[in-house]
Amino acid sequence: MNLSAAYDCVKAFSETDQTEDLKALTVPILIAHGEDDQIVPIDDAARKSIELVADGTLKTYPGAPHGIHGDYRKVLQQDVLAWIKG
Repeated sequence: MNLSAAYDCVKAFSETDQTEDLKALTVPILIAHGEDDQIVPIDDAARKSIELVADGTLKTYPGAPHGIHGDYRKVLQQDVLAWIKG
């Protein structure tokens, strides 16, 4: 991974206020977040975001890291499909 790109991503995420964008969403939103995310802590992102969207579902994964990968990927895929099917 390019370190400059990683830095730019973190900088943009941490310095951009997305409040009005989240409030403006008019479609159902699924927010999936690992509870052990050390890069974007769940309390600073997902739990704040779900309060701002009009029609949101928050699905969290105990022990899951940033990116919800590895052992959690299969469960995430199942949850996304279940959410789409409603």
